[in-house]
Amino acid sequence: MSQFIPVAFARNQTNGFSTELRRRVKQYFQENNLPKQGDWRVHMKAVLWVAAYLVPYFLILTLDMPLWTAWLLTVVMGLSMAAVGLNTMHDANHQTFAKSNRLNKLAGATLALFGGSPLNWRIQHNVLHHTFTNIPHKDEDISAGGLFKFTPSEKTRWFHRYQHLYAPFLYALMTLAWTVHKDFRQLVDYHRMGLLHRQRTTFARELINNIFIKLFYYSYIAIIPLWLLDIAWWQWLIGYLTMHFVSGLLLALIFQSAHVVEETDKPMPVEGKVEDEWMVHQLRTTANFATKSRFWNWFSGGLNFQVEHHLFPNISHIHYPRLSKIVKECAQEFGVPYHEAPTFARAVSSHFRTLKQLGRS
Repeated sequence: MSQFIPVAFARNQTNGFSTELRRRVKQYFQENNLPKQGDWRVHMKAVLWVAAYLVPYFLILTLDMPLWTAWLLTVVMGLSMAAVGLNTMHDANHQTFAKSNRLNKLAGATLALFGGSPLNWRIQHNVLHHTFTNIPHKDEDISAGGLFKFTPSEKTRWFHRYQHLYAPFLYALMTLAWTVHKDFRQLVDYHRMGLLHRQRTTFARELINNIFIKLFYYSYIAIIPLWLLDIAWWQWLIGYLTMHFVSGLLLALIFQSAHVVEETDKPMPVEGKVEDEWMVHQLRTTANFATKSRFWNWFSGGLNFQVEHHLFPNISHIHYPRLSKIVKECAQEFGVPYHEAPTFARAVSSHFRTLKQLGRS
């Protein structure tokens, strides 16, 4: 893999839409005297969801319970793992969890609790996905090594005809891949692309960090339970896979239903350029879902307001419901698209219809 070459976005294509939107959002924070970072609501959720992951773990280790009860607790751990990722880890790695950089770094490191590399995640998500959303060969969130066809410009393979059928099974492996091979593969790729250097780190340092994270993770998630509990290895494996399947499927559906849906664009750059300015590109390639649902706004860490998150990733998700009114109004005034699905189910349905259409085109 060669050095990473970015894509250029157009400028001033909408008679000042980006300038006006930024002005209105800035004015909103100034008039209401609000910080852009999260507050006690974000911090309380962090405590809640980390506890919801660790408490079942210690209950399994210390209480004599039926296997089916322990299995149900692994389901709870999977849901909690997804919630920590969507809320605490995600906000912290965008520097919006708290004003303190140290607290953001500590909260962002919760990914290591689940066997993943915070640095790799920041490069994939903050640098590649947020900058080059839905652009083939740039946005790794729509790159699946040929297993899926997420954009019209990708080569169609015979098995893509069935991708809408096998997608849930592969999506369920997403977080499991972090703990096995993905971090090491990404580390090699990012080193060759020069992205580690841009993060002011080295391949050797991050390789040691990754090895330490994996040793820590498998020590508490595998070695300790197999040592303390009177269970067979395959019983442990069922619980372990259940936890990751629940987390992986939920996370994948939330992220994919915000970008790979019928309404969003999947543009192919021409001579290294995209025809839209960056903010307009984000609106064309991103969609909201269930914005009136308090549950999804709370559980997903505001990622049901994916449009606002992509436009202002440096602002905490607690502000997105208010910002969405500003963004939607400004987009209508300037004739810029604003995509949203009324429910999560509608967004997921649109995603699978898109997979089916792309697989047969």
